[in-house]
Parts: sequence; C-alpha cells; structure tokens
Amino acid sequence: MNTHKGIWAKQYRRLLFLSIFLLIFLALSIFIGRYPRPFWMPLQVLMDDAVAQRLVWLLRVPRILTAALLGATLAVCGTVLQMIFRNPIVEPGFLGVSQGAAFGAAIGILYFGGNRLTVELSASLFAFLGLAGSFLLARTIKFGGWVLRLILSGIVVSALFSSGLGVLKYLADPLTQLQEITFWLLGGLWSVTWKDLMYIAPVVVIGLLVVYLMRWRLNVLSLGQDTAFSLGAETSRERFILLIAAVSATAVLTAVSGIVGWVGLIVPQIARQLFGPNGQFTVPGSMLIGAIFGVICDNLARTLLAGEIPLGILTSLIGALLFVVIINRSRIKIR
Repeated sequence: MNTHKGIWAKQYRRLLFLSIFLLIFLALSIFIGRYPRPFWMPLQVLMDDAVAQRLVWLLRVPRILTAALLGATLAVCGTVLQMIFRNPIVEPGFLGVSQGAAFGAAIGILYFGGNRLTVELSASLFAFLGLAGSFLLARTIKFGGWVLRLILSGIVVSALFSSGLGVLKYLADPLTQLQEITFWLLGGLWSVTWKDLMYIAPVVVIGLLVVYLMRWRLNVLSLGQDTAFSLGAETSRERFILLIAAVSATAVLTAVSGIVGWVGLIVPQIARQLFGPNGQFTVPGSMLIGAIFGVICDNLARTLLAGEIPLGILTSLIGALLFVVIINRSRIKIR
C-alpha cells in the first residue's frame, strides 16, 4: 500500500512540475520573437514601446495560447485513439479528420474567396464530415469487430478526401490558389488572432474537459471490448463519447492551424514513458507535454528565420527524431 501511495505521489509531483514549467514557459514566450531585435524582447521595451505592447497583446498572446491548445489537443487525441484502438502508432488524423479539413480548406480557398473565416468554417465542416463518414461506413461493414471496422473506414475516408484534394489542387490557379492551399497544408499559426482563439476555445475546452473527466475509463476500454464489457463498461457509448470529444477538438483546431503532424503520435509515447499506461496520469501528462511541445515548436517557427517556418515542418522534423530515439529505447509492440 505504501509503495502504491509512493508511486501516485511521484506521478502527481511530475504533473505539478510540468504544470509549473508550462506556466513559466508561456510567460517567457511572450518575450520571444524578432521585434525589436531577433530572439528576445527586453522587458523595458515591452513597458515603454506602444508598438511592442500592441504586438504582444493582439498577436503574440493569442498565438501562444492557440499553440498550447493545439499541442495539448493533438496529444490527448492521440492518447485517446492509441488507448482505445490499442495501437501505439495511431494519430489524430486517423479517422479522416485531417484529410477532411484539408479538403474543406481547399474548397473555401477555391470557391468562397479564400476569406480566413470561410476557410476555417469549411475546414471544420469537412473535418466533422470525415469523422461522421468514418462512423457511418464502419456501421455498414459486415466483418470484424468495431475497432477493425473503424480502422478500415478511416483509411477509406482519408483516401477519398486525399483524392478530392488532389483534384482541387489540379483545378486551382497555380499562381494564387494553389500556393495558398499548399501553404495551408504545411500548417502554421502566423495569422491567429483573438477572434480565431474565441472560435476554437469553446469546442476545445469542452472536448478536453470530457476526456479529462473520463480518463480513468480509458484504462477499462483499452483492455478490449469483451473484457471491458465483463467489467461493466458501456463500451460502445463510452468509446463514442471519448472519440467525439477528442476528435471534435482536433477538427476545429486543424481548421485554424492547418495540418500539424506528429504531435499526436510522439507526445503520447513520451507521456507513457513518464507516467506509464495508466490513463489517469497519462491523459493530463499528454495535455501538459503536448502544450509545451506546441509552444516550443511555434516559438522556433516564428523566431529562427526572418521568414516564418511552417509549423507542420518543425513538428514533423522534431517529432520524427524523437520517435526514432523512443522507439529504440522502449518496448513498444504493434498489435
């Protein structure tokens, strides 16, 4: 019993440390940028310079908060999917959400003038359609369990949206629309404002809250449908609620940020290394690590070069390197 209490106390200390580190890092990120000179804004400049104050309040703060939400949401969505499907290489775009959002964004750019709000709404709509399509198609498949059917449905829906995106890119004006679509697909938060943050915040906060409150049920659902049912879990309903909460939050964020890969794949691996397979600690750990990872990548994206580096490039590069390290040091088994 004492050993059990000691392990839990250690986990809570790690969560507390990550929480404090995240708050400190968010505060420091306000001063990271390329104005008035590269890499760092002195406190005195922020206090005296009206341009610096407007830059920080109107652009940098909402962008930093959005980067934290993006990282936390992608990470926790990856954790939920990996535990439910019992597969450590599943990621948030698994159910056609990312591909649906990309197709919707291309529709907004080609046929609705490319207005930012229009692109976000169109991307959100098709992201949800991708999720709904995966569920509906899974219900029509006659063989295999629910998890297998959902996996196959996600592959099919993703392929359909990818094909549609290819057609739209072929039809786009190569001098204007094609460039805008390509740049959106690379991912980034360069134009995020308070309006964008208010657009995503309600869905994201509710989705993260639902997953957090149900985190202990993930332990049961990860045991498999038959075992979970024998323990009294309403597997279909609880799995549906968790998937809707996690993937909905991912959908609205993808509509704003574009395609940002590897966060939902690599961060859950790191969280499991630190907290083990227990969803009670892995879920909040993934949120905190994902938020830190998202802010770090966004700080690098807007600071390293005079021209901003697309966020999706950095997350993929750093995530792939970390994944190589983790996969060589862990005992991950692909089921």
